[in-house]
Amino acid sequence: MKITKGSKFHLTYCSNIHPGESWLEVFANLENYIPELKSRLSPTEAFGIGLRLSDVAAKQLLESNNLAQFQAWLTQQDLYVFTLNGFPYGGFHRQVVKDQVYAPDWSTHERANYTLNLAHILASLLPQGLDGGISTLPLSYKPWWVKDQATFETVLKKSCLNIASVVAEMIRISEETGKLLHIDLEPEPDGLIENTSEVIDFYQNWLLPISGSYLSEKLNIDQTLAETKLLEHVRVCYDTCHFSVEYEEPQSVFARFQSAGIKIGKIQISAAIQVKIPADVEKRSLIVERLRPFAESTYLHQVIERRSDGTLHHYPDLITALPHLEQSLAEEWRTHFHVPIFIHDYQILQSTQDDISTVLHLLQTNNACSHLEIETYTWDVLPSEMKIDLATSIQREYEWVLKEFAAN
Repeated sequence: MKITKGSKFHLTYCSNIHPGESWLEVFANLENYIPELKSRLSPTEAFGIGLRLSDVAAKQLLESNNLAQFQAWLTQQDLYVFTLNGFPYGGFHRQVVKDQVYAPDWSTHERANYTLNLAHILASLLPQGLDGGISTLPLSYKPWWVKDQATFETVLKKSCLNIASVVAEMIRISEETGKLLHIDLEPEPDGLIENTSEVIDFYQNWLLPISGSYLSEKLNIDQTLAETKLLEHVRVCYDTCHFSVEYEEPQSVFARFQSAGIKIGKIQISAAIQVKIPADVEKRSLIVERLRPFAESTYLHQVIERRSDGTLHHYPDLITALPHLEQSLAEEWRTHFHVPIFIHDYQILQSTQDDISTVLHLLQTNNACSHLEIETYTWDVLPSEMKIDLATSIQREYEWVLKEFAAN
């Protein structure tokens, strides 16, 4: 849906919050939730869908006439798809995911083929006049490779070549249909590219030279044009939770990306857990107990602490971080746990909701991005006292964004 009638901003929520890996399961969830949400939030205007498809679901959607039937349903219901979530390749709910969410990574042909299927689906569904993005993982999971420099560099090079193969197909699609598609790399804690500096370094030292050389040869164009096309088709998915956990200020991130010629393809609206660490040990013990229910077994919940000298210290998961809190030198912890965006305070914990407000304000004076996707995917694993009816929860998230946007 457009945030306001005639607005350039398209707002949706990511359907990765619904369990289901087959196309039949995905479509059943869409049928169950989307028309009702549209009637509540956008009864007279088209309603956008942020579609998450596993590799299995993507292949099934491309079989027989499933895609045509889905498009007919979208038209009938006054719905449209403008963004896909291509980060989780396989199972994402009700099983242990943890670091396997990064597998297969961009160094593999499996990841490239999966993303190509998503590109063909999006090219069919995307309305004319809109660009369409596919958010994807930050290449790989850093702890898998960082101890061996040679292997680390090999993974980066393979990733660039696989990304370039997808971009080549996106260029062909653009030439044939007039529809602009882009891959949106999603930096997050412990990703192979996890912050602004690492994204810029990847573009300048790996993506542009290596992927550019591939495209130059494959498409018989010069290197400069190849790099221009890469900057158009390979963008960043700015997840507000992830950049907050990295303690990065939105205005600085936007400015640095723009200076480097890097576009933001999608902004995922999400909030992390934030907590100021007191000196008192007893108070720290209370924080440990309050955080413990969030240390669940499905997803990774990376923790980054900031110390008084400004240095940052990383923990791979909340469950491994908690035993260190009472003796930590930290002044603050931020945890990669997507909590509901409409709540700021969780008793003695807070969220990074303020960074979302800052981003929404920046967007109104900055043409950084027009695609906004609410992405609180943790409803199943939230502490029990935070769980309410899912449709109502999604509605409240939309209403908070709309109200906050209007206030800016």
